[in-house]
Amino acid sequence: MRNNQSPTPSESGSILSAYSYRSGRNLPRPVTSNMCTSATSKTQKYLRRLIKFKQMDFEFALWQMLYLFVAPQKVFRNFGYRKETKAQFARDDPAFLVLLLASLCFTSFGFTFIFHLGIFQTLYFILYVVFVDFLLASLISASILWMFSNKFMRDGSSENVEWGYSFDVHINAQFPPLIILHFVMLIFYKVLFSQEWFIARVLGNTLWLLAIGYYSYISFLGYNSIPYLKKSRTRLILVVVPIFFLFYLITIIIGWNLNITLMNFYHYRVL
Repeated sequence: MRNNQSPTPSESGSILSAYSYRSGRNLPRPVTSNMCTSATSKTQKYLRRLIKFKQMDFEFALWQMLYLFVAPQKVFRNFGYRKETKAQFARDDPAFLVLLLASLCFTSFGFTFIFHLGIFQTLYFILYVVFVDFLLASLISASILWMFSNKFMRDGSSENVEWGYSFDVHINAQFPPLIILHFVMLIFYKVLFSQEWFIARVLGNTLWLLAIGYYSYISFLGYNSIPYLKKSRTRLILVVVPIFFLFYLITIIIGWNLNITLMNFYHYRVL
C-alpha cells in the first residue's frame, strides 16, 4: 500500500531547496546525477527512450499540457526541480514530445478531410507537417534561441543554457498554438472562419493573436526561470507581442483573413 504521506516529486524538490537554503550550504548531488554527462550522451539516452513507451510518464506529460494553458509558470517550476535532482533543466522523458506529435498527426488528419485528399496525399501532408513544419522548424527555432540566450542573456555565469532545454521551451510554447490553430480553428472553419464576413475575420485573426501571445509568453517564462540569465534581457522575447498586435490590427483593416491564407497554403502545397 502506498504511503500517502510521502511527498510528490515536486514537493521533494521544494523540500530539498528549502533545506539547502536554511542550512546555508548546498546539498550534494544525488547519485543519479552525473555532472560529466555530455550533451551527446544525454541526447542519445533521450532518443533511445522514444521507443520505450512503458518507461514514459504520460500522465505527467498530460498534466503539463493542461497547465500550459491555465498556469504555465507551474510547468517551468518543475523544470527547476529537475535541475536540483538530476542536474539538468531539460527533460529526460520524451513523453511530452510523443503526445505532442500524436496531437499534431491527429489534427493534421482533420485537414485532409477538409481538403478531400487521397491516401497518398494524406500521407504526404501529415509527413510534411510533422517533419518539416514541426520538427525542422523546431530544431531551427530552438537553436536560434539557444544561441541567443547563451550569447546575449547570460549574467556572466560560466553555466550555459542546455540546447535540450531550449528545445523543451519551444515545444512547450508550441502546444497551445497547435490546439488553437490546428484544432479550434479547424472545427469552426467551414461554418465561420472560411467566410468573408467581418466578424469571421476578427475572430479568426484573434485566434492567431492568441496563439502568438501564448508562444511568446511561455517562451519568456522558460528563459526567465533560469537563474543565470538576465531578467531584463529575457523580457525581449515579449517584444514580438506588440509587433504582432499591430500586424493584427492591419489585417483587420485591410480585410486579410489569416485562416484562409493558412488553409490555402496547406492545400496548394500538397496538390
